[in-house]
Amino acid sequence: MARVLGEYERHLVSERDLTPHTVRAYVADVLGLLDHAARLGQLDVAELDLRTLRSWLAKQQTMGRSRTTLARRATAARVFTGWLLRTGRTPSDAGASLGSPKAHSALPSVLRADEAADLIRAAATLADDGSPLGVRDVAMLELLYATGVRVGELVGLDLDDLDRERSVIRVLGKGRKERAAPFGQPAGQALDRWLRQGRPTLQTAASGAALFLGARGGRIDQRAVRTLVHRRIAQVPGAPDIGPHGLRHTAATHLLEGGADLRSVQELLGHASLATTQRYTHVTTDRLRRAYQQAHPRA
Repeated sequence: MARVLGEYERHLVSERDLTPHTVRAYVADVLGLLDHAARLGQLDVAELDLRTLRSWLAKQQTMGRSRTTLARRATAARVFTGWLLRTGRTPSDAGASLGSPKAHSALPSVLRADEAADLIRAAATLADDGSPLGVRDVAMLELLYATGVRVGELVGLDLDDLDRERSVIRVLGKGRKERAAPFGQPAGQALDRWLRQGRPTLQTAASGAALFLGARGGRIDQRAVRTLVHRRIAQVPGAPDIGPHGLRHTAATHLLEGGADLRSVQELLGHASLATTQRYTHVTTDRLRRAYQQAHPRA
């Protein structure tokens, strides 16, 4: 089992070219499945069957796992058993008929336009002293809100990915798919100030080509960005506690409210499916309904 799991991990890395985070998630899920199978006396992957997969998911449910988690683990199981069949390790695909619960699609929390402006304004006020970290924070917040990029995409940006002449950044998204994301004048000015005043102060031999740097000069990591966003959001009265992904939701929502079409927003965000982008139409409709109920005398 351990040998097969190691070969599967190498397949995910070298052949499917998945991100380290995705590989860790898939391997962890399959490890839990194989541990469950071993407890049932199945010590060879060829013995895996549909009943074992279903009992594994059922156990997860009794442990209180969410529908989203169960759906993800069912997908991980199907990918694994499909690989077992293709590589000749099993005579059939045990997961081909494995169903999974439909995950709840909760509407994401987003900022209002005035709250987003207050967020940037509060961060800019703190950066007025010219500290490199403060200047950097404003540039990152502006870019997150302007482009809707994922936090992993933000920290992965290099200097060459920034095209100031056209006001776009080159983003390497999920599945190694590349896209261009435009940004406006406020984000451009914040980036110019960061590159002129902030980055040179923090730059060290470890900086490399990274666009955004941490306090020690290396490429900033995702955890630092998440901490920054939560801390800055807390300074905006009445704003929901959101992280970088919440700013991504906010950017998409404000684009649609401003009249952008779904296809354009899909391309900007790098969604593989239009259905993923369509969830933001529910957000805007929900906000419209609340405004109507509050304002219309016959609501």
